[in-house]
Amino acid sequence: MKIIFMGTAELACASLEKLVGRASCLSPADRLEACPTNFQVTAVVTQPDKPKGRDLKLQFAPVKILAQKLNLPVLQPAKARDEKFILQLRELNPDLIVVAAYGQILPPAILELPKFGCLNVHTSLLPKYRGAAPIQWALANGETETGVTIMKMDAGLDTGAILAQTRTPILPEDDSATLHDRLAQLGADLLVKTIPDFVAGKIQPKPQPAEGVSHAPKIKKEDGRIDWNLPAQKILDRLRAFAPWPGAFTFWRGEPKSHLLKIWKAEIINQNGEAGKILLADKNGIIVAGGQNALKVLELQREGGRRMSAAEFLAGHPLKAGDRFE
Repeated sequence: MKIIFMGTAELACASLEKLVGRASCLSPADRLEACPTNFQVTAVVTQPDKPKGRDLKLQFAPVKILAQKLNLPVLQPAKARDEKFILQLRELNPDLIVVAAYGQILPPAILELPKFGCLNVHTSLLPKYRGAAPIQWALANGETETGVTIMKMDAGLDTGAILAQTRTPILPEDDSATLHDRLAQLGADLLVKTIPDFVAGKIQPKPQPAEGVSHAPKIKKEDGRIDWNLPAQKILDRLRAFAPWPGAFTFWRGEPKSHLLKIWKAEIINQNGEAGKILLADKNGIIVAGGQNALKVLELQREGGRRMSAAEFLAGHPLKAGDRFE
């Protein structure tokens, strides 16, 4: 079976590595189970290289780096709708296309091209959190459980029929980075278990339920700005969701100007006060009132500075009780 893999972000790497059966943690027997001998990844499709940094040096996507290590051909069309690219895919004649965190919507010409269609690894329990950022919004909304869906793609945005799902609890200590890594591995494992049964006709795709649909739009920088009128628990959820980017940030009206501060670690304190007002600032932490209860800030970072504990920050900044975060 000839498979084309389409992915860009780090999330997709576990699926690609598992699919080709070369994960370093696998024994030879496990490799055979993960990637039957009739599976062949014939090409990897990823987004074009993007300039980054002050010198605008082109940076490879994580999937491209992995594909090169695995000695797989790489295609990088500017747009998936490009006719020349679609012609390339036709010439490769894939039986199946697997998509994970690719970053572009596929046109019908690609969806209909492979014999077995296109499968997507999506990091939510569809139909919840359709869209670009399901991991972050599950955390931001205080979910206690999430999971991964293997979906047969259609022309809609994450609306395709479900082949398989697996669940995982969202732990109190999880942030978007830890949950990302766990879901990436769960998705890879579920993918290689699902494909053989799907192509053998043992799995019939099930339409997504009409009830319970929610959306997870792409994260914007402004999503990280803290609204101190929210309950402290909600603020903490968003802090976990938006680490490391864009980070949970606020503004302190210091002298001679306001400073942007990123808050990295905090805990909830059963205290109340005017939202955004600093109730206490000492070596043990900085306590800031929310709309309900308060946050004890344990680790923060001034724009352009380094992450530091509350005690380190207070040693160099005249932050005091009565000041405000905005």
